[in-house]
Amino acid sequence: MSKRVRKPVKKEKDFSNKIVQILTQNSNKAFNFKQIAAILEVDDTKSRNEIIHDLKLLAAQKAIIESEPGKYLVKAISEDYYEGTIDMTGRKTAYFICPEFGEDVFIPTNNLNRALDKDKVKVYVYNRRKGKRPEGEVMEVVERAKTDFVGVIAIQPNFAFVSTANPKMYTDIFIPKDKMGGAENGDVVLVHIEDWPKKADSPFGSVTKILGKPGEHDTEIHAILAEYGLPSEFPIEVETFAQQIDTSIQEDEILKRRDMRQTLTFTIDPKDAKDFDDALSFKVLDNGNYEIGIHIADVSHYLQEGTILDDEAYNRATSVYLVDRVVPMLPEVLSNFACSLRPNEEKYTFSAIFELNDKAVIKNQWFGRTVIDSNQRFAYEEAQFIIETKENVIPLEISIIGESYKVSDEIVYATLKLDELAKIMRQKRMDAGALSFDKVEVKFNLSDSGNPESVYFKESKDSNHLIEEFMLLANKKVAEFIGKQKKTFIYRIHDEPNEDKLLAMQELIKKFGYTVDFAGGSVAHALNELMEEVRGKKEQNLIDTLAIRSMSKAKYSTDNIGHYGLAFDYYSHFTSPIRRYPDVMVHRLLQFYLDGGKSASEEIFESKCIHCSQMEGLATKAERDSIKYMQIKYMQDHKDQEFLGVISGVTEFGIFVEIIENKCEGMVRIREIKDDYFVFDEKQYALIGQTTKSVLQLGDEIYVKVKTADLVKKQLDFYYLRKNS
Repeated sequence: MSKRVRKPVKKEKDFSNKIVQILTQNSNKAFNFKQIAAILEVDDTKSRNEIIHDLKLLAAQKAIIESEPGKYLVKAISEDYYEGTIDMTGRKTAYFICPEFGEDVFIPTNNLNRALDKDKVKVYVYNRRKGKRPEGEVMEVVERAKTDFVGVIAIQPNFAFVSTANPKMYTDIFIPKDKMGGAENGDVVLVHIEDWPKKADSPFGSVTKILGKPGEHDTEIHAILAEYGLPSEFPIEVETFAQQIDTSIQEDEILKRRDMRQTLTFTIDPKDAKDFDDALSFKVLDNGNYEIGIHIADVSHYLQEGTILDDEAYNRATSVYLVDRVVPMLPEVLSNFACSLRPNEEKYTFSAIFELNDKAVIKNQWFGRTVIDSNQRFAYEEAQFIIETKENVIPLEISIIGESYKVSDEIVYATLKLDELAKIMRQKRMDAGALSFDKVEVKFNLSDSGNPESVYFKESKDSNHLIEEFMLLANKKVAEFIGKQKKTFIYRIHDEPNEDKLLAMQELIKKFGYTVDFAGGSVAHALNELMEEVRGKKEQNLIDTLAIRSMSKAKYSTDNIGHYGLAFDYYSHFTSPIRRYPDVMVHRLLQFYLDGGKSASEEIFESKCIHCSQMEGLATKAERDSIKYMQIKYMQDHKDQEFLGVISGVTEFGIFVEIIENKCEGMVRIREIKDDYFVFDEKQYALIGQTTKSVLQLGDEIYVKVKTADLVKKQLDFYYLRKNS
């Protein structure tokens, strides 16, 4: 006869988490069981006994302290309580990121306690035994990362809910009837979270802006901007202020500047550019050396500190380049006209002027305010034509104004000599350990209504490198000039790559048949060799992305640690003040120091650096989202077409596939692969068929077809067709 096993009695209620939470939120006060019961609003004997039991258990576990008989305090904050950031997963769970703790802490759904993605929180960590994954509970939301969200409103008779497409936002937002802001059912709206009552399942919010109907082009683009708190237009008072600025060129101002109007000067920019930040001037000196000027729009002449225009530019910190539009940092009267270095117009500039010999060695340098008159505006394609033909025999077709012209011998010579010097400088950088990332950029040919008609790839050629090298030279030398004076300055810094990320990348690229040795010598040299090996291959874009993700992120700082990727000890951003606020600050500081000023406040400028880095990060995310949106929109019109793609990621849910011909990436859900029953093998980064033992792993080529292209959720799903044999 089998022995009956008595099942343990299950507690009706577990108050442990709530007790710890109460004590943590009142860390300087001791509580007895009656006080805790009152806060929890329980008065039945059974619940009170449970509270007594849980208090004693927590004290025995040393999670709390019995400070005097029957009274309990939370443990010292320093021991098991940490402050850090919440990193939500797409499964309503999270990880707590805290450098002080040393490893990520898992936060189950029921322990989030109203914390949202990227919130700064205080967490109690438990399960700290060796071999056990540490887990934690959010005790307090110290600071919300964001309180404004974009979503679709669903209206009920007396209230509404707004749901977002963000998989990391695990809750809807409750909207009272009087806070719907005139929204109609199904509208895409911007909503502000005002409160999250303790007993409420959802936060309470109010609609602050109606963005439009889901799926409409302008609605979705404005939703991308609103999601990251980026503006779509200038306040009327800022536009009015900008319109009233005197943008005429004044003779008394010219007298304060170095006059470069008679020196050969030209710009090289994308063919569709409207704002021209930079120009190059070229002159052969009597000693055979070359005087080369890097002339940058003098935005700081018009953008005066303390004005509403300057405040707006600082708040934006950067222009945002979406697929179908630019959201500029400065109003058009400045960005496209007064500050833009347009041909045959006198312009105020801030310049770095160098004397170089034939080996690109700097013999002299000068920094200061100038005035120029650009002789010619080139598109990159036109400059590239000169570099490739090396002769002036065929008139160049200017697509901008639709007429042909013949380039002067003087400009042809200048272009070719600048290209020659740029190649020498580029090689010196590479020899010094600079990284060479020429990642392919996805671009779209758009119809007049903004619909994507075709996809093309933008690659850097010699004309791009020409401009890049001289801009790098100016940025480097301006930073070095101030840096060696030990005065406060704004640097563009880039730390060394993370060793763990490099090792993870090393394992990933093995799946594509590549090997890279980061232990045997220079990391930069090894990466450059890899980049050269994959150039032009179907997996180039993916491996370039993996390599970039292994790098640290460049940012602005007053603390100069150098720029690893460029192999520069000193580097700053001086060359794009029309679209980047840090460049405006660099101009101001440089002029201040040229005028004999003492070192500026490091604390003030470091705070500004942090703001500009954060805004740059948001702009980058918005730009990526706009590309993803346009890719999905493009794929909507190609639902019946088969595509060959490369497996770019493998998860337990399925595989990510990047289409070779257009770089659009989508997912094949594991349940959609009908050939076999597949399971995820984490070690191989692969899905393994349980019957056929068929393997789908990183780098494999497969044929897919569009299943869904959802503009609202920004999701692209594929059908799996077959493996490319």
